[in-house]
Amino acid sequence: IGSTVSAVNLTVTVLNMRAPGMTLMRMPVFTWMTFIVQVLLVFALPVITVALLLLTLDRMFGATFFDASAGGDPFLWEHLFWIFGHPEVYIMVLPSFGIASEVIPAFSRKPIFGYPFMVGSGIAIGFMGWGVWAHHMFASGMGPISVLAFSLATMFIAVPTGVKILNWMATMYGGRIRFTSAMLFSVGLVAMFTIGGLSGVTHAFAPMDTQQTDTYYIVAHFHYVLFGGALFGLFSGIYFWWPKIFGYFLNEKLGKVHFWLMIIGFNLTFGPMHILGLQGMMRRTFTYTEGQGFNGWNLVATLGAYTLAVSILVFMWNAFRSYRTHRKNPVNPGPDPWDARSLEWMIPSPTPEHNFDEVPIVEDFDEFWHRKYGHDENGRPVRIAATEDVVQKGDATDVHLPSPSYWPLVLAAGFPLIGYGLIFNLWWALPGVILLIAGIYGWVLEPSTDPSAGHGHGDDHHHDDDDSDAASLDEPGADDPEDTSAEDSGPREGDRELEPAMASAAADSDDAAVSGVVEDGASS
Repeated sequence: IGSTVSAVNLTVTVLNMRAPGMTLMRMPVFTWMTFIVQVLLVFALPVITVALLLLTLDRMFGATFFDASAGGDPFLWEHLFWIFGHPEVYIMVLPSFGIASEVIPAFSRKPIFGYPFMVGSGIAIGFMGWGVWAHHMFASGMGPISVLAFSLATMFIAVPTGVKILNWMATMYGGRIRFTSAMLFSVGLVAMFTIGGLSGVTHAFAPMDTQQTDTYYIVAHFHYVLFGGALFGLFSGIYFWWPKIFGYFLNEKLGKVHFWLMIIGFNLTFGPMHILGLQGMMRRTFTYTEGQGFNGWNLVATLGAYTLAVSILVFMWNAFRSYRTHRKNPVNPGPDPWDARSLEWMIPSPTPEHNFDEVPIVEDFDEFWHRKYGHDENGRPVRIAATEDVVQKGDATDVHLPSPSYWPLVLAAGFPLIGYGLIFNLWWALPGVILLIAGIYGWVLEPSTDPSAGHGHGDDHHHDDDDSDAASLDEPGADDPEDTSAEDSGPREGDRELEPAMASAAADSDDAAVSGVVEDGASS
């Protein structure tokens, strides 16, 4: 329930709360991937919710949905689980794809290669992820037609994944790459996910899939996708956004030690599992006899697991040591320590509670980069403004924030009790239901601190009769890429001048044009 509501919230936020001028095709790739994940969650979570409800009815109330001896169908549980389970893989890995798509351009000093294709491939992965769930069920006796259909779908989903990998490589090609800790983890993601993707494509061949089902080959493939994809991307994002969140850097030397220990330990742990699976070692095996031939590779995997554990300890020590160093000798990294491209680097570090002093007006993809850089006659980037001249100062006033409330905590406290009651004793569910109802009742009827407060920066416009607030957001061309009226109102990327003085004049002209749009809308 919480995940579904959060997914709806983020979906509506992306569709309705973007900055003025930020069309869908100007959004950062990370935001796009997050948006796709929320859509997947909205449709995937109800499936597992229904499956768990049916299972609860079987366990607690004597229903027979999955009881073959009473006329039920256990095959139904497999379908319900994997209809949710395979989109869930992309739910976990797509945000890391988005992180890599922010980190790699920043440290290659190039825009992301093929932005529309990166967005389109993410959408394709999300859509096609619904069509491959049964390649985990080839050994269940589905029949040749079903096996053929899911084999083809498994082949096709490799295409958009390959597009992303090639575009990341093309972004790095010819760039001035800085191998920071964040960049190393993103490059590691590209390499490890490529291996995981290739091992996954082998499941498109039904005879191979049937032999690999429920063996350690599946364990290896799954971890190269999720550990090599999702977790490497997560650590890349942690090193990248840590100074923005906390206002100080993680130690780069320790970060690189963390990366090399992790990638070595990861491959030592899960690489041999491909071989063990092909040798016939079944998954969920906790012991085996001496003569089965599994000893050597399992020893290697064990050593790799210890290496992984050491890498995590290095990261924890890095976080602790960096915090202590910052406390003794505070050094603020500034708003834009990486010379990055997206809008969050316009605000101070650590991030103010209100985020932006004022909502920026977006004219280009990678808007912040284009405020700092233009291009010379040869198309090479040239600095047109100092970072301190284009960042915000963190001194906003009249910022609207939601009213604080304890009722959501009361509501949430009811769910663990209900879950415990459904598993062990139904009477425990009763106080959970009472807390749930009380939380909803109190939350809905709780008086707002300021019912007429605005939801943006500056003055409140909730009761304006002239729709001036709406006029400021609905500028021409803001949502229609074919409408060029707004584009003609100010300088665009190709028109930006190379000298700082001329850039400042262009910015003043642009501000005047936007102001004119607002005033025209308000008066009309």
